[in-house]
This record gives sequence, C-alpha cells and structure tokens, in this order.
Amino acid sequence: MNIALIGATGFVGSKVVAEALQRGHHLTAIVRNAGKLAPQDKLRVVVADATDAASLADAIQGHDALISAFNGPRGDPEFAQVYLKGARAAIDGAKRAGLNRLVWVGGAGSLYVAPGVQLVDTPQFPAEYRTEARAARDALNAFRDEKTLAWTFVSPAPILTPGLRTGRFGLGGDEVLMDGDKPGQISVEDLAVAIVDELEKSAHVRQRFTLAY
Repeated sequence: MNIALIGATGFVGSKVVAEALQRGHHLTAIVRNAGKLAPQDKLRVVVADATDAASLADAIQGHDALISAFNGPRGDPEFAQVYLKGARAAIDGAKRAGLNRLVWVGGAGSLYVAPGVQLVDTPQFPAEYRTEARAARDALNAFRDEKTLAWTFVSPAPILTPGLRTGRFGLGGDEVLMDGDKPGQISVEDLAVAIVDELEKSAHVRQRFTLAY
C-alpha cells in the first residue's frame, strides 16, 4: 500500500514507520520539519500542516490510506482545540484528496470501565492527562459523526509502554480490556502491529477498537 502518516517522529508514529516499512509498504511521512527523519528505502518525507485540511489534502493526494498519530502541543492551554482541529483536518483533508481509508490513533480515556462510565471520568484517572483524554474523546465523537469515510479509531490499552513486538494480543471494542483485576497493557511496538494490521484487513471500519495483553 501507499500510506501517508501523520506523527511519524513521535512515540507511536516512529514505530508505525518501522512496522509499515518492514511489511513492504510505501510510506509518506507528513511532518513540519523534514530534517527529523533519516532517509530510508520506501520512505518519503513531505512537509505539511496537519491541522490545515487544504495543506494535508495536497500532501496525501494519490495515497491508499492515511494513518494519524497526531498529538497537540502537550501542556498548551489550547491543546484540546488544536487536537480536535487536527482530527477534523484529517477527515476533511482525506475527502478533498479522494482518499477513503483513515486510521486515527487516539487514547484509552474514552474506553468504558462500567456501563456509562468512561475511564477519563473516574477518580483514578491521572489529572495531568485528563485534558488530552477528553480531547481524544471529542475526536472519537467527530469520527462517529462521519458517515462516508472508511475510518477506524484505535484506542490502545491504558498502559502503553516501550517493549517487544510480539504480534500476540487481544482485541476489543469500547471497553477497557482487563488483565485480571488490572487494566491491560500493550507495547507501542505491538500497537504499531495492530495499526498496520487494520489497514491490511479493514476489520473495524467505522468502529473504534482497543487492544491489550
């Protein structure tokens, strides 16, 4: 596939780059600073503004799919607005470019821990991540309002850490996957596996899914 990727130098995006290239896909990294990525075979770098639909549409024209591991400026009081702007730009930009397949990497905060109770709204959820989690929830709602694009929203397990690529994990829908009495976890390497799997298999079109050990 010919894949465009937003956030290629980030914690998640850098692993998606490695996973997609390992599988033989062609990848275009959408970045603000072209100097942050070393040259690699089948990797092209394009400078564009991921919060501007027109700029993004120009960058992704002719691709088969868009993966976004977009994140806003952490700690910025405008984080929520910028994050949602990025989600809407991805939707609008994909439509303008005639690209139908979009995978958005969000957070775990909007996963349910009980009927009607999302993780972000529990007392145990870390206060320092609450703004980001609520912004990702708003983005999920924006995608759920989208009826024409073949979108997928990926929520990793609540505990996301560097680790090993195993390719072995469980999948779920809108609820936190538990490891006994504790929330599940996943390595960022296996999150990348799941993201590229989804592009290849399209198992969760117009759905959110989660994954954990």
